[in-house]
Amino acid sequence: MHLNSKKAASLIGLSMKAGKIASGEFATEKAVKQGTAYLVVTAVDASDNTKKKFENMCAYYQVRLRSFLTKEELGRAIGKEYRACLAVLDENLARAIGKELNEK
Repeated sequence: MHLNSKKAASLIGLSMKAGKIASGEFATEKAVKQGTAYLVVTAVDASDNTKKKFENMCAYYQVRLRSFLTKEELGRAIGKEYRACLAVLDENLARAIGKELNEK
């Protein structure tokens, strides 16, 4: 795992503790459609269907989308099992995570 990915993963963990993460496909989709998602993260090994679905949805609702970590690493970052996707529900945390990922 790249250093910036580690930092981004720990920021995701922090977001989870703050109650600012919607994880899993259903909750992520709901957050995007309700306008509460500031950043959507899909796992690099998520299915093509999942990736495509969120690419289209995020483009339509103008939500930033990043793809990093595996499903296992993404899940571990938020203290759960596997997670193919999650949404960050806080603008500042989303910006901080996005910044880490853009510096790769």
